[in-house]
Amino acid sequence: HRALRDERLHRGALRACRARGCRRRAFRPARVSAYAVMWSGGKDSALALWRARQGGLDVRWLVTAYDGVTDRVRFHATPIASIARQAEAARASLVSVPTAWESFDASLAAAFAGLSREGCTGIVFGDIHLADVRAWYEERTRRAGLEHVEPIWGEPPADLLAEFVAIGGRAMLTCVETAKLDPSWLGRTIDEGFVRDIARTGVDPCGENGEFHSFAYAGPFFTRPLRVRVGERRDDPRFAQLHIDAA
Repeated sequence: HRALRDERLHRGALRACRARGCRRRAFRPARVSAYAVMWSGGKDSALALWRARQGGLDVRWLVTAYDGVTDRVRFHATPIASIARQAEAARASLVSVPTAWESFDASLAAAFAGLSREGCTGIVFGDIHLADVRAWYEERTRRAGLEHVEPIWGEPPADLLAEFVAIGGRAMLTCVETAKLDPSWLGRTIDEGFVRDIARTGVDPCGENGEFHSFAYAGPFFTRPLRVRVGERRDDPRFAQLHIDAA
């Protein structure tokens, strides 16, 4: 009798629910948070990746925009093939975005949209204190429906550089803007000696104003150090750049 009563109550509840226009709610599993890092290949990107993972973020992708004609990251002069070696060592999938100046915005938007479709929920950046650069990327990140994350924003550049070296990070200077820093710095390793010497120059210790750019090849953000082979040097009226191949 009890089972019959329960069945009648259940049917009555269903009829009442239908009368009120109830709809059965489909089960939707909680969305898993997964992140990408906007990756130039330099020390700031590497430190941002390390900070993000130390903070518990699940970083699955590195996103690199590069010149579609030269196959190099602009200013850094790093070949996209060497960026791919970094992604492998970082246990991340590389999203390589070939760009031209006139279509950069559209190319980046397409890359962010593709990441969103793959389940990416946010983009991590390595900006430090250039507010206009941060604002430009933040607008486009949020427009794509993604979270904008800045793990090293607003911290003193000298402290960030020292932290990069202290955790075992190593990088090589691949580009120097010669009006701001002597070309003899090209090819130098970012280590304890670099931290000491760059402080004497008066430039931003992280090169945040374009004084120099780097290629990270070792540190806790990688599963192994990369072997770097130095190639030819290129000079133009503004920059001295160094070709490198990583393996």
